This record gives sequence, C-alpha cells and structure tokens, in this order.
Amino acid sequence: MSFPYKTVLVVGATSGIGLALAEKFISNGSHVVACGRRQENLDELVRKHGKDKVSPIQFDITDLKGIPNFVGQVIRAHPTLDSILLNSGIQRKFDFTQPESIDLDLLGTELTTNYLSYVHLFTAFLPFLQKQSHPTCLMFTTSGLALIPITRCPNYCATKAAMHHMILALREQLSETNVKVIEILPPAVQTELHDEKHQPDIKDGRNMGIPLDEFTEEAWRGLLEGKTDIPIGMAKNSYEGFELKRQKQ
Repeated sequence: MSFPYKTVLVVGATSGIGLALAEKFISNGSHVVACGRRQENLDELVRKHGKDKVSPIQFDITDLKGIPNFVGQVIRAHPTLDSILLNSGIQRKFDFTQPESIDLDLLGTELTTNYLSYVHLFTAFLPFLQKQSHPTCLMFTTSGLALIPITRCPNYCATKAAMHHMILALREQLSETNVKVIEILPPAVQTELHDEKHQPDIKDGRNMGIPLDEFTEEAWRGLLEGKTDIPIGMAKNSYEGFELKRQKQ
C-alpha cells in the first residue's frame, strides 16, 4: 500500500520527529508544507529538497489568535492540501513536592503547545478538509506517556493524555466523513526534546530513547498499512496491554 496523500502540512517540521517524517513524505513523492518557528531550519529543508518539494511557512502555534489567518494562508497557497501532521511539542519537568519552584506560565505554555494549539488548528482546518471530494487526513503525534504517565513531567503526560482522548472522540465523530484521524504514539526518541538546554535535569538527553531513524521507519510502516493507531516501541506494551480493551469500552 502506498501513502495516499499528496500535499501534507507538517506542523513542527524544523527538527526531530516532525523533520524526519517530513523528509519521509518528501522522499515518497508528497509535497510538504513545512511549518515551524525557526526560519533557518525551514530554509535548510528547502535548500536540501528544493522549492518544488517543500513550501516553508514560519509560524508559532502558541499564537492561538493568529491560527485562523495562518490556516487561511495555507489553504489559499495550497488548495490541494489533503493531510495534516500536528507534531509540535515541548516537555518540561515540574516537581510539585517543591510548589514554589513551579512556573505556572511555563506550565501554561506546555498546555498550549501540546494541546490547545492542536485543537485550534484542526478546528480551523476541518471545514476545508470536509469539503473535499477525496479522502483527507489528520495525523497527530502524541506519546506513550498519554497512556502511562511518569512523575518527572506530569503536565506533559497530562497534555498528551488530553490529546489522546480528544483524538478518540474526534475519530468517532468523523467516522462517517472523508477525514481519517491517525494517532502516532512514540516512546522516548532520540531528539532535541530531551536536550539539556530545555530540561537541565536530563544529562545527555539526545541519547535517550530509540534512534530517530528506527522510530521513523516503524511509523512509516504503520502509515503505509493504513493504521489509525500507531504505537511504537515501549508504547506498544501499554497499547496492547490495556488500551485496545479500553477503547472497546
């Protein structure tokens, strides 16, 4: 089975999982609309693959009020858009045994980045996707931590759990439409998410988890097989152990 979508918006395409999947889409013939905050990374992606394969657009998805204009800009420039990967995310440590250390503004930014921005984005894109006469798709990168949390980053786990539950309900609501809803649930992956500059309590964080190439290949196989849930690595244990049964309920 081939990947059926020809114009893919990748939100969070400047590094890590988003960049790896964007390049996988490109190598398999899709045109990628690459979105991220860092213009220099977007420019490098274009230099590497060419303007005929990549269209860059700089945007910070935490700007919730700017999302309608962003969505309109994308749709006008790319009327063949048929698939969206929402992948941006941040992870921060919060230790509530020391409540005076909690930065509630940072906690709010994590919630906005990992959850609220996704909801604003897919809500704004859905009218366009639903009007198409062909299959369209919403893809989400969540986390195995959406199923089983860890204590060092409780807000991250909560945002991913919230997104996971939203996806389950959204998929059911859209089940009779042309919009397919896919969730990719990674384990820890070797990306800048765990870099010390973002999470000082983690040393050598870039080597935490499975190699990015290994993750990308497994995620790609799941997409080619037409799966709607794609748990990878350790996330499979939680998914197969109880999540399948829970979803049946």
